[in-house]
Amino acid sequence: MSDSIELLSLDMWDSMRLNVDMKSSATMSIGEIAERFGLATHVLRHWEAMGLITPARIEGARRRYGPDDLYRVAVILRGKEAGFSLEEIHEMMTTPDAAERRAVLLRRREELARRIAEAQASLELIDCALDCDHEDLAGCPYFRSAVEERIPAAISP
Repeated sequence: MSDSIELLSLDMWDSMRLNVDMKSSATMSIGEIAERFGLATHVLRHWEAMGLITPARIEGARRRYGPDDLYRVAVILRGKEAGFSLEEIHEMMTTPDAAERRAVLLRRREELARRIAEAQASLELIDCALDCDHEDLAGCPYFRSAVEERIPAAISP
């Protein structure tokens, strides 16, 4: 009988400890989230001032970041990688108007497609140069045709 009571109390203790551990790890400090994403804490404070993230506050002014904040930070970082300004990210994340959000996305999509095309052309040029056996790369007809489009047309007087 005492073994079952002891076992029951251990199970309850483990369960209570598990719940406490889950609660305490459900949020992170500004330092923890900054380290997790490789950011400086002042970046997170700036994003908060812009309204991009809104961490909970405890003990007065201490910020606590939860799972939703992790996703918002990840969205901000992805947006920046795609070339969005913080203002554009803010507009996308806060506007209730789907048409307005779509317009922002379409503008950025066009710019990103242009950058991808330029990067693809650069990659093709590098591949061309890697395959060239000519002593003077600029004299190679294949390489010259690959860079020809970058030569500006003559300006007529």
